[in-house]
Amino acid sequence: MNKREQLRQKLQRQQAILAAARTAGRDMTEDETREFNSLQNDIEALRPEADAEAEAERQAQIEAARTAERQRVTDITTLCRNFNVDASQYITGGQTVDQVRTAILDGMIQNGTPARTGVKVTADETDKFRAAAADGLMTRSGHTPAAPADGSRQFAGMSLRDIGIECLTRETGKSASDFMRMSADDLYTELARAFHNPSASFPAIMDTAINKSIVHAYDHAPTTFEKFTRKGTLRDFKRTDGHNYLIGGVGDLLLVPENGELKADTHKEEMLPQRKLDTYGRQFSMSRQAFINDDIGFIATVPGRFAQAAKRTINKQCYQLLYNNAAVFDGKAFFSADHKNLLTTGTGMTSAAIKAMRQKLRTQTDQFGEAITLTPNFLILPVSEQYDNDLVSIFMSPTIQTTENTQAANPLYRQNYDIIEDNTLNVLAGSNACPWFMGDKGVPCVKVDYLNGNETPNVRRSEKARTLGFIWDFWLDWGITATDFRSMVKNPGVAL
Repeated sequence: MNKREQLRQKLQRQQAILAAARTAGRDMTEDETREFNSLQNDIEALRPEADAEAEAERQAQIEAARTAERQRVTDITTLCRNFNVDASQYITGGQTVDQVRTAILDGMIQNGTPARTGVKVTADETDKFRAAAADGLMTRSGHTPAAPADGSRQFAGMSLRDIGIECLTRETGKSASDFMRMSADDLYTELARAFHNPSASFPAIMDTAINKSIVHAYDHAPTTFEKFTRKGTLRDFKRTDGHNYLIGGVGDLLLVPENGELKADTHKEEMLPQRKLDTYGRQFSMSRQAFINDDIGFIATVPGRFAQAAKRTINKQCYQLLYNNAAVFDGKAFFSADHKNLLTTGTGMTSAAIKAMRQKLRTQTDQFGEAITLTPNFLILPVSEQYDNDLVSIFMSPTIQTTENTQAANPLYRQNYDIIEDNTLNVLAGSNACPWFMGDKGVPCVKVDYLNGNETPNVRRSEKARTLGFIWDFWLDWGITATDFRSMVKNPGVAL
């Protein structure tokens, strides 16, 4: 049994002792108190080890995902190079290697292009050169890949001009000295001519480095919406209608006597909220001046800033949905008396407020009046030192002061809540009352949909008339929908 399981069992036993005392309307007995304190000592000893186990498992999962993604990109790049196909659309689109292989074969059938025989499945020298140069650019910009390509170190010390000369030398067969005599401006013009040539190495190297910069920045963007929303997938941009709520919606099972007849159930249906995707994007460029000035910081900063901006925008829209409290699919405000998920009076962080919010969440019913089971297990809070201090008192104090000025067991002691703090709420509220929320993460009330499940921004080379520079389009498709108001309760809060 691992440390986390041991910790969970001891916490459950503590809860059982407290529940027994509360049910009987009494304080804990001496034996119960002794066992409770012994369990607490064990818990405090186990918690660091359990946390270390959880963190090690999380890091292993992250590394496994990164390794799989690197392998996918490598395999797709190799496959597309062999058939002279642009790999970027598949890499950013999230397709598997098998899906890419099928798409290439379908394209050959439709276009009447014969399949090439004797195709190598290993990377050729051009692929190796491009991979090494791209990883060298990443290293020079300060984002060294976890598994850099062979030979990337030699490119880490090269300027953009040097890499451009290396590309032109390999592609034209001319001597490197022919290009070294060129001015930086003339060299830029030479490289710009091949910017949209699918076989040109310099733009392909830039594409790869920019894609890696975007993935790195997006993965490391400091956002919190993932902790209380659910990821969804839509295939197109049309509004989607569905039936049946996320929880509830069918009748009870009936007793069937011996040789009795099974009775049909009349399926209860009600429309789900409509979900829809929108496209968000910008265009960015590496200017002629940036190339001449050897501004390697472009790769390190500009694409990454757009990637982080995309994720911050999603984060902000999720919190705006909670804060603005607009009408949802049934025409009523998300948090309202009709939905039974709103405290009538806003408060700060108090034990009484938490108990009141727990009661509202745990006594919700489905749209047909049937009981449902929800478990309060997270709090969404603005950033507040006072709230942080209050939470310590509420959840970490084993006893509370009663009205009779005596000590009693704290019913909220050691209850497990994930605390989600985000300054976005502070900014939205300004000097007004700042709300906070309680919910059940097992039944998220907000869904973030992506086109075909692709949550990584897309980027492709573009062309813009009368513009001096290398240009890329940057976009991501997403939609945010309130899906079920029952699994979250709002406290209108107070001004902070």
